[in-house]
Amino acid sequence: MKEQILKKFKELFGSEGDVRTYFAPGRVNLIGEHTDYNGGHVFPCALTIGTYAAARKRQDKNLRFYSMNFERQGVIETSLTAMAPGKETTWTAYPKGVMWAFEQRGMEIPNGLDIIIYGNIPNGSGLSSSASLEVLTGYILKDMFGFDVTNQDLALIGQYSENHYNSVNCGIMDQFAIAMGKKDHAIFLDTSNLEFQYAPIHLEGSKIVIACSNKKRGLGDSKYNERRSECETALAELQKVVKIDNLGQLTEEQFEEYKGAIADEVRVRRAKHAVYENQRTLRAVDALKENNIKLFGQLMNASHVSLRDDYEVTGIELDTLVEESWKQPGVIGSRMTGAGFGGCTVSIVEDDAIEDFKKNVGEAYKAKIGYAADFYVVEIGDGPTRI
Repeated sequence: MKEQILKKFKELFGSEGDVRTYFAPGRVNLIGEHTDYNGGHVFPCALTIGTYAAARKRQDKNLRFYSMNFERQGVIETSLTAMAPGKETTWTAYPKGVMWAFEQRGMEIPNGLDIIIYGNIPNGSGLSSSASLEVLTGYILKDMFGFDVTNQDLALIGQYSENHYNSVNCGIMDQFAIAMGKKDHAIFLDTSNLEFQYAPIHLEGSKIVIACSNKKRGLGDSKYNERRSECETALAELQKVVKIDNLGQLTEEQFEEYKGAIADEVRVRRAKHAVYENQRTLRAVDALKENNIKLFGQLMNASHVSLRDDYEVTGIELDTLVEESWKQPGVIGSRMTGAGFGGCTVSIVEDDAIEDFKKNVGEAYKAKIGYAADFYVVEIGDGPTRI
């Protein structure tokens, strides 16, 4: 991958100067969905697939971007002085948003850059290609210009840029999982205060299999912001009867006691998912610590049911993938992952069942949906790095 991207860089921009190469992973969330903006816990891990870049400083303030994933768009030329939140229409909105966010924090970028990007995360899959690109850009700026920022800072800058430059009201999970990734570990993160611990993932005899529905979705034009607004309204209603800062502070019993304060039945279900999913995530991490992978799988399954029925973010594509997965021998657990409305499912599948799983679920999906899903057997990897 490094050789390919350097070859393209040389072809487009020449080989002189200090050309550096970088990588930032994608991420998958094992459990804890739509809890990150509700003050709950999440349990994501970084992947060994992700986004690669070759970059070189310029002497002026100009920026030249090229994506090997969107070759028809050619070289996109712009400038550090031409960054306008909410006005971008190409993929360069993500790296430019991060550059803008650095400058908002008082870190002025002294030179423009030539940057080539290549990602092997399926675009629009829900494996966080956008957050991967954001963290990658931040890491390039840190390395190229010597900015004094930690990887955790890079996660916060990436989230800030997506919220304020791209107008997507995302939580912190995606950028945090990517920036703080650790090989063979998931990250147990309390999104209310960013306290976290690494939890080793021992799936002896099993693998993580991601199924991409190939239904594209964009966070900004999905119902993501609507769900977030529904939860914020429900929280405000609950705060009239119980002293809480976020939905993640409630136990299931407390929620059942106070849910009458929520005036609308739809908002009751939205808030119920946020509370119950948070508690499922706590139990799932405990199950892993006790090496109870069977219980972990059951909690994954229950997570999907809640996302389907209470949060209503699945849709026929993801439901088909998960429901067909549940029928397969050797499947420990399966659920949608990411924002929903398309994207991917994540399953834990016993090694000797993986080929049959891909064949059977793939055939059933194509027969029902009309086009194919793609399957990826993935490994858990580290955070961003210079390569």
